[in-house]
Amino acid sequence: MTLAAFDSALHAQRMREQAWWTDRNFDELFDQAVTQTPDKTALVAYRTDRSEVPRLSYGELGQDVARAAGALRALGIGPGDIVAVQLPNWLEFVLVALACGRVGAVVNPLMPIFRERELGYMLAFSGAKMLVVPKSFRGFDHEAMAQSLRPQLPALQHVLVVDGAGPNNFSRMLQQSTSPALHHEPALGLPPDALAVLMFTSGTTGEPKGVMHSANTLMACTNALGARFKMGSDDVLLACSPMGHMTGYAAVFLQSIFLGATLVLQDVWEPRQGVNIMVTEGVTHTAASTPFLVDISDTVAAGASKPALRTFLCGGAPIPPVQIERAARVLSLQVSSLWGMTESLGSTLTEPERAAQKSSSTDGRALQGVEVQVVDSLGQPLPAGQTGRLMVRGAQMFLGYYKRPDIVTFDAEGWFDTGDLAYADAEGYIRINGRTKDVLIRGGENVPVFEIESLLLKHPAVAAAALVGYPDARLGERGCAFVVLRPAMTFDLAGAQAWMAENKVAKQYWPERIEVLPSLPATPSGKVQKFALREKAKAFGDAA
Repeated sequence: MTLAAFDSALHAQRMREQAWWTDRNFDELFDQAVTQTPDKTALVAYRTDRSEVPRLSYGELGQDVARAAGALRALGIGPGDIVAVQLPNWLEFVLVALACGRVGAVVNPLMPIFRERELGYMLAFSGAKMLVVPKSFRGFDHEAMAQSLRPQLPALQHVLVVDGAGPNNFSRMLQQSTSPALHHEPALGLPPDALAVLMFTSGTTGEPKGVMHSANTLMACTNALGARFKMGSDDVLLACSPMGHMTGYAAVFLQSIFLGATLVLQDVWEPRQGVNIMVTEGVTHTAASTPFLVDISDTVAAGASKPALRTFLCGGAPIPPVQIERAARVLSLQVSSLWGMTESLGSTLTEPERAAQKSSSTDGRALQGVEVQVVDSLGQPLPAGQTGRLMVRGAQMFLGYYKRPDIVTFDAEGWFDTGDLAYADAEGYIRINGRTKDVLIRGGENVPVFEIESLLLKHPAVAAAALVGYPDARLGERGCAFVVLRPAMTFDLAGAQAWMAENKVAKQYWPERIEVLPSLPATPSGKVQKFALREKAKAFGDAA
């Protein structure tokens, strides 16, 4: 990547000239749906801990959002303020996100799996002014964690607790507020180029980085995905993938607002319940990683009713060809493979009509408003079939890393080095076939390899550690830690799990296998040869 300056103003001009940026925001589109189709079902929210399933029309949701936006403004939340949302796929997530868009606040979605270590860093770094958490979720007390972190977070003025019993109860503070309701006005909200959503990466090479997106970049994504899938307002979208990820947040939640469609929420993925929800609600589209697709196919093959899915966006990691073929056979569904990242959103996608030929062998072709190219070490484009660095640019690209102007993100032509290795076929479809960055992807979740290795090295028994992935049919990869022990010390998987728990690390990041070696394979300069460890770890996997 060259160090010449990237002209962001010229980039914005080009995006507008080509109509990839429309200078509209999602509050405008939401208000349009409220006005034009007030009786249409906007939101259906399933929670595993409740039998009642709330159903809100666009008119009803519009009133709730106006009330919540007025309450946020009364609490001092306004343009540019960071509102961190660590909620499952609950109605309250949608409510607060839409209300933030109305008052011009920046939404910072956070995964519910984060614990003190990850959450504390992200809240401190972002300078979040408000945090929204559940009282508890999946047996964990999020309210207690949030309150324990407050002394080290001077910028955090408000913690709202969904289902809480105290004065900071979410419903009392936002949904039952007596503050004047705030309805859509063209002058409200943020400029379309301003930071609207802050999403942290997993920090695979160090601390997590805050990826910044605007209404223009996010809308370019939903527009491009909607066009390729030929979706419209009659579609019913299921958010089963967490909205703390861009897959759930942009490709499902914001996609439903863009279309004026119906959004169905499932807070905890349970395959049989998920399939039942799809059948009951007439779900036509969802976006998720391969494990979800495997589960849906297994459930239907076991005798469950077949859902009416028309389209399925599958991303997070390459899809095993056997799963593509099985979905076509069992679900009568052509799965569309997608490649993207937090920085570039959905960048390449196989269109449904070509999925049978292309989804098993490629990760799609560039979406409208996006360009990709494969280059050599000198930055020169490579011919079809040759592997090189994958570069991307276009309308969906992020604004940069939050509070990190020192990181050069784009070259002079606007290209971003994705860190992936890929090749293109003769039709321009790309295939990811390696990584220049040290990444382990477990069930679509990027595991922070560097941080996990660093924690392992802090254990008194561990002298050296290296974490690599090994193949898994359902999750894509699982984590295997190769360790070298100090003299007379022992260390096993139970010890590793206890160490991770003691250090408050999210369970999804824990190693799932420990292998003790006398030494790690290394170059003469001492650099660990992870390719050798990956080869060794393949024997532990089940790629069938």
